[in-house]
Amino acid sequence: MLKATDIVVTRWGARFMGRRFPCSIGKGGISDTKREGDGASPRGSHALPALYYRADRIPALNGDKIRVGDLWCDAGDHPAYNHLVRAPFKPSHEKMRRADRLYDLVIITDWNWPNATPGKGSAIFVHRWRKPRHPTEGCVAFRADHLRWIAERITPATRLVIR
Repeated sequence: MLKATDIVVTRWGARFMGRRFPCSIGKGGISDTKREGDGASPRGSHALPALYYRADRIPALNGDKIRVGDLWCDAGDHPAYNHLVRAPFKPSHEKMRRADRLYDLVIITDWNWPNATPGKGSAIFVHRWRKPRHPTEGCVAFRADHLRWIAERITPATRLVIR
C-alpha cells in the first residue's frame, strides 16, 4: 500500500508528499530483472538507508559528508560490491566526489544492498539529473532544487517505489 511519504516513480515522473516532480530514470527503462550494466531502474519498493552530500558545494543536510577518496564499488567479484569504499581501491568503482554535480547529493537505495548478489546491479541512487529527463544508468534523478526539497523531507519510513 502506498503512503504519502513514498516517492513514487514512473517513466512519466514522480510524486512525493502531494507534489509532482519531473525525473529521469534508467536508459534501459524500468526492469523486473535488473542486471549490472543494463541501464535499467529496478521496479519495486526500495528503502533509502543513507544520504551523502558534498559539504563544500551544498548546505548541510541530515546525512554523511562525501569525503575525498570516497568510492562506490561496482566490481561484482569483490566482497565490497555495491558498497562505499575508500581510495586507494583498484577494483572497478565509481567516484562519489565527482567533478560534475551529479553526486553532490546522493540518496542510497537498498537495491541489492547491503547483501549484494554479484551481477544484480549496483549504485542505484537518487541523485541530481544531468539535464531535464536525460536518462541515467539505472538511478532516479531530479532537478537540483527538487532533489534538495525531497532530501529535506525524507524519513526512515520513506520508500522509493518504482512502478
